[in-house]
Amino acid sequence: MKSLKLFAILFFSLLTLNISAQQKKYVMVIHGGAGTILKKNMTPEKEAAYIAVLTQALKAGYAQIQSGKSSLDAVEATIHILENDPHFNAGKGAVFTHDGRNELDAAIMDGKTLMAGSVAGVTTVKNPISAARAVMEKSEHVMMVGSGADQFAKEAGLEIVDPKYFWTKERWDGLQRAIKEDSTKAVLDHGNKKSELLGIKNHDYKFGTVGCVALDKAGNLAAGTSTGGMTNKKYGRVGDAPIIGSGTYCNNETAGVSCTGWGEFYIRNVVAKTISDLMEYKGLSVNEASKIALDKVGKMGGDGGLIALDKKGNVAMPFNTEGMYRGTITADGKIEVSIYK
Repeated sequence: MKSLKLFAILFFSLLTLNISAQQKKYVMVIHGGAGTILKKNMTPEKEAAYIAVLTQALKAGYAQIQSGKSSLDAVEATIHILENDPHFNAGKGAVFTHDGRNELDAAIMDGKTLMAGSVAGVTTVKNPISAARAVMEKSEHVMMVGSGADQFAKEAGLEIVDPKYFWTKERWDGLQRAIKEDSTKAVLDHGNKKSELLGIKNHDYKFGTVGCVALDKAGNLAAGTSTGGMTNKKYGRVGDAPIIGSGTYCNNETAGVSCTGWGEFYIRNVVAKTISDLMEYKGLSVNEASKIALDKVGKMGGDGGLIALDKKGNVAMPFNTEGMYRGTITADGKIEVSIYK
């Protein structure tokens, strides 16, 4: 009789552990850009600063989810933290164009309705992710660009700042180095070779984009991406971040995706939507689909990474660079932050 009771206790204990493991899921994943991020080049102080702000961003979004707010609210709150921190190429830390301007791009998408909004080339909106959401919710459009997007954001009641707000010495110095190198070598080779093959010492002029995917208590996904683009970019260049389907995509039936890296390759491969399609039409997992999509970018000569979160709370965070600032938080509040491979 005692052995039977012991067996019953053991059985139900294992069953409880199994159920608990099944219920454990991620509710948020974030990135802060990918590139040649090596521990040997990182000071302890700077590493701690990155970890601190990524943790703060996860906590901000998680608080929204815990209070019953939508995944859209969580994505917006999370990206605000990253846009306001000069460590990342978004908002306050945005890189400079060839003409010495900060031109910001952002996108957001609702996985429940497939509604989306984006802005490109804005120069006065403190938090471009909020401008993207305003386009989605307060206009009949999906994308607005340039001065028109700035005007729309102002009329929508968003915080407007002097363009000088975005200036940081580190990004300005980065532009000067890029211009110097650009005077003798092309940063982008039209033969589709990686820029390191051109002999450029620091080709990470396109990384630092931030992104977030969240899953709320109602089971709805949302994804958002924000970036300053590419250092020394010319001619009104726009990357993948604000292009729905390329750098940002979200569908409750599959996954939410936010990309970071060499935007031209993500656009040409329609990376974010490809991940969703592979899951929907081929039945692949979010990990399998993400790996296939990023491998295509790599084979064409592009580099970077992405984050993805499916409706069941499974996460994918592949990258083909030396590192990617990234972090996750589970439904029970466990935070994990990583930087290197």
